Amino acid sequence: LKAALEMKKIGKNDKASKLFQHAFSLSPKHADILNHYGEFLEDTKKDVVKADQLYTLALTSYPDHTGALSNRQRTASIVENLDREMLKKIDDKRDALSSIPDNNSALCRAKKEAYFQHIYHTVAIEGNTMTLQQTRSILETRIAVAGKSIAEHNEILGLDAAMKYINTTLLYRLRDITMGDVLEIHKRVLGHVDPIEGGQFRRTQVYVGGHIPP
Repeated sequence: LKAALEMKKIGKNDKASKLFQHAFSLSPKHADILNHYGEFLEDTKKDVVKADQLYTLALTSYPDHTGALSNRQRTASIVENLDREMLKKIDDKRDALSSIPDNNSALCRAKKEAYFQHIYHTVAIEGNTMTLQQTRSILETRIAVAGKSIAEHNEILGLDAAMKYINTTLLYRLRDITMGDVLEIHKRVLGHVDPIEGGQFRRTQVYVGGHIPP
């Protein structure tokens, strides 16, 4: 921390930034480090939001920290105004999107692309190696992609079936989502990959690889 403050004092901000980051990684709950790091981010990067987070963390560890209290009182209203402005922009964009007719060609294309993107990213999280273009091809043509496993194809088809089920049934239904609805979705997600387990509660324990539960 002392080295970081010294580098900041003589204007070597790149070096100071690395030292602050190192100090933070070593002592992520040290109130002085959090407070000074926040001040550094405000002074050099004008990042009030991140600085406010650091001041809050400092006060969580040490509620009576004078510097963090003073800084937090100053930044809280600024961050609140920034949040309000961002939410206003989001609301405006939502209203603009809602005003577009459902049959608008550009909106239809955007929805279709978002659908492909959603399926691609969802299966990719679980390790599917299909590219976005390959995912789109499977969904549009139902033709297999050379060199890819049957399981990877089935993951995409299963998620597609689940999405279509949601969009044609649950999306416009007024009553609450039930456990049966969740199992119906699950049955479609796993329907092509593991039809026996699809739509059923798991009967065996599973663990995160490499993780030792507390």
